[in-house]
Amino acid sequence: MLYEAAGIARFRQRIDKPRDMDPLELVKLNLLVNRTSGRAEIVIGLLDGPVALEHPDLVRENIRPVGEAGRAACAQSDSIACQHGTFVAGILCAARGSTAPALCSGCTLLVRPIFGETTTANSSMPSATPEDLAAAIIDCIEAGARVLNLSLALAQPSSGSHRRLQDALDYATRRGVIVVAAAGNQGTLGSSAITRHPWVIPVVGYDLQGRPLAMSNFGESIGRRGLGAAGADVTSLGVDTQPMMMGGTSVAAPFVTGAAALLWSEFPTATAGEIKLAMTHATRRRAVIVPPLLDAWAAYQAMKKEKT
Repeated sequence: MLYEAAGIARFRQRIDKPRDMDPLELVKLNLLVNRTSGRAEIVIGLLDGPVALEHPDLVRENIRPVGEAGRAACAQSDSIACQHGTFVAGILCAARGSTAPALCSGCTLLVRPIFGETTTANSSMPSATPEDLAAAIIDCIEAGARVLNLSLALAQPSSGSHRRLQDALDYATRRGVIVVAAAGNQGTLGSSAITRHPWVIPVVGYDLQGRPLAMSNFGESIGRRGLGAAGADVTSLGVDTQPMMMGGTSVAAPFVTGAAALLWSEFPTATAGEIKLAMTHATRRRAVIVPPLLDAWAAYQAMKKEKT
């Protein structure tokens, strides 16, 4: 079974048009972003395609490759894997003032590509095996990641077991590393080996009017432990320095990842469990298949109350 990049549902050059709500405002991240740009000791693991590391809007001194240094940079700027990785990296750690959301430009970003820049005969989407993903999770944790961003999903949600992936996610649990994962874009009900794991925060996409996207996958585990974020008409970095607009759960996931990193930057002594609790309100039992939108400012206020 292959994992594919989630969120290529819409990938086009930016166009100017009215917007209902800013993606940061949608999840109340604007106030938190204005408060902090993050700390270098808060390390985010990006498990995605390679990144256009020479992009002028990336904070390159805060980006570190994991594994072979040459694999972290794009070799084919027109590949979907490169475009996808660069776009997500821009959401997480582009320079403030760029066209990207640039959530945690002060944080350290580990680039651990799992998607190659060539596609298979069976799919035009970049893909990776569960074994590839499991190895990348462990590599990033060993390299010091505190939060992992998985903007990928099973092409077909499945209840089948993936032992090595399960073991890697269990390792993240034991190490206190938060794992944020896209729910997927097949528009189905169900779960995968990722979204089913109790430590993972699954993320679905919402439009800028606050409505869940029909393309998102939903399900009991996603609704119970997940969050929603902007997954439509989000602008971030394009490989050729021209901003791009993109949609899908891949786009939504890094908003949740970035929120976790910013909260940890503000409360560096907090545990992973405390950060997750503040973000997901895990003490509230949810009997729904659609998770609520992230409220990053409410999470900040909850953490502030807890720590004072």
